[in-house]
Amino acid sequence: MLNLMQKLLKQILTSKVYEAAIETPLEESAFLSELLNNRVLLKREDLQPVFSFKIRGAYNRIANLNEEERASGIITASAGNHAQGVAFSGHKLGIQTTIVMPVTTPSIKVSAVRSFGAKVVLFGDNYSEAAEHCALLVAQSGMIFIPPFDDELVIAGQGTIANELLRQSAGRMDAVFIPVGGGGLLAGMAVFLKSLCPQVKVIGVEPIDSDAMAQSLAAGRRIKLDSVGIFADGVAVREVGQLTFELCREHVDEIIRVDIDEICSAIKSVYQATRSIVEPAGALALAGLKKYVRDRDITDQTLVAINSGANMNFDRLRYVAERTLIGEKQEALFAVTIPEEPGSLFRFCREVVGERNITEFNYRLSGRNSAYIFVGITIDGDDQRRAFQEQLTTHGFENVDLTDNELAKTHVRYMVGGRSHDVRSERLFRFWFPERPGATARFLTTMGADWNISLFHYRTQGGDFGRVLVGLEIPAGQESQLQAFLDSLGYRYVEETDNEAYHLFL
Repeated sequence: MLNLMQKLLKQILTSKVYEAAIETPLEESAFLSELLNNRVLLKREDLQPVFSFKIRGAYNRIANLNEEERASGIITASAGNHAQGVAFSGHKLGIQTTIVMPVTTPSIKVSAVRSFGAKVVLFGDNYSEAAEHCALLVAQSGMIFIPPFDDELVIAGQGTIANELLRQSAGRMDAVFIPVGGGGLLAGMAVFLKSLCPQVKVIGVEPIDSDAMAQSLAAGRRIKLDSVGIFADGVAVREVGQLTFELCREHVDEIIRVDIDEICSAIKSVYQATRSIVEPAGALALAGLKKYVRDRDITDQTLVAINSGANMNFDRLRYVAERTLIGEKQEALFAVTIPEEPGSLFRFCREVVGERNITEFNYRLSGRNSAYIFVGITIDGDDQRRAFQEQLTTHGFENVDLTDNELAKTHVRYMVGGRSHDVRSERLFRFWFPERPGATARFLTTMGADWNISLFHYRTQGGDFGRVLVGLEIPAGQESQLQAFLDSLGYRYVEETDNEAYHLFL
């Protein structure tokens, strides 16, 4: 491992990335520094020619190909920033380039890759299917595959960020926060930082639902996730690289995991600090930094977050804005039961809500004895959230805190009042449907005509996958057929039949 580390250091210091990439600024944010009571610096990789750090590793790998390899052409599978990095590099070096992308890839990303002259092959509903087809094309054509992360030259290319960081900061940093997908960026930066400034903490940041590196480091071996969350699609990797895992195990101090709300809050924070909008994966590092400061009461340190990319789909901004308040601990959601009698709603607003600001209020008569309210309340931190719940209980209002309930935040808040007493034996599922024509038809065709759909809710969120809520009336004794249907469908899903928000409102 020592020889590999020395080899990577040399490759970082002699990298060819600056033939294509720029040295990005390290900017101190007065806004974030005051907000977090620490000196906060942002490394602006979102300012690269392809708006992402991925150009570094891709170009370094491609620029080191020999003439025979260049003549064979290059190929990769990617739905995001790696695709643009490879396409840009191939165009600059005059190499024929092919990019295999899932059919679900948003048109803005496909157009960006084609703008660099690359041939785009659309195949499959997800990265795994695209990668399998890419491997087949490599075997058939002899094109050179450009890996996204598990390659020495790619890792070294990403590691050039750490070289810049040390020069720009003179090494005066306490911790650096780095987003993690397959681990190439984290591995490259960790090797360089720990070799020259071992006192600087190197902290990776992953989404809770795409934490392959965190699980692998905890287990001492690579763990392959059954499924990954797709909100931060730039780091949605089921299995980290073998080489990146070994390097991270040796040189990384820890991994911090963050949820969707915390990522959305970080996107807003970057915007407030820079007036730039980063993609979810691009905001991961700052989300981890904020959580690190909040949970450990860190003050008066110099902390660096890598703004890794800004290829944000504009349509996704609505979803980000809706989730930001919760991520900033500024909004809490509750289901509240009130007596169905004159004056009870007024008493709830006067005695409990009082001077608090209501962010959302949903109510529909559902019976003659009691009513259920879906309410959002402005808060300032978790202490006020708990205090409001205690006040509800003190005044005799039964309640359920839904602030961390994914079903409530994604679907139920838009469906209050949808109860039906005619439904029998209903099972409720949240699905991730690929955003492509025919996805719903495939669902219905696979299901056949055996079961009745009792509920269906979909709302676009600007991602590669749509979040769909489906209720099915399943007669007794057909559980095995249901499981066979779910398995054959191939869509990621979570059953929500026992969710409190479902029982209260739907």
